[in-house]
Amino acid sequence: MMQTFRRRISPVQVLVLTALWLLLNQTLALGHLLLGVALAVVLAWGGSTLRPLSARLRRIDVAAALACVVLLDIVRSNIAVARIVLSPYGNRKLHSGFLDIPLELRDPHGLATLAMIVTSTPGTVWVGLSPDGTLLRLHVLDLVDEAHWIELFKNRYEQRLMRIFE
Repeated sequence: MMQTFRRRISPVQVLVLTALWLLLNQTLALGHLLLGVALAVVLAWGGSTLRPLSARLRRIDVAAALACVVLLDIVRSNIAVARIVLSPYGNRKLHSGFLDIPLELRDPHGLATLAMIVTSTPGTVWVGLSPDGTLLRLHVLDLVDEAHWIELFKNRYEQRLMRIFE
């Protein structure tokens, strides 16, 4: 039996794709604007079949605050990793390791956002998610205190993502 699928074009996606087109072409010419809108509508329409689930942001204010926190963490992590990489050998012993973090977050969009946060923050790598989605395995470049990392991760990212998506 075939399922009926309603295609929906996201105006935000069209706007972002159009802006990206104009930035890549470095022009605000009317022809490029019209072509950008046309391409954005076609891509948003075609991509709608790839995303049967649509995300619903419940707290945009928390999302904005989280974006600021993530940006700050990326800057801090870049500095910390640069210190580790550029410091003379023997100056400090490196304690890298794997860490299992129990997750309460279940929303697939929240988990995808969490994966992007971890991936964009130097010094951490998303290794895997348990099949039932309750345990995240993370590799940390400088793992000194596991309990601190778990508390930081849950309070700094997971709780905010749950408020945004669940």
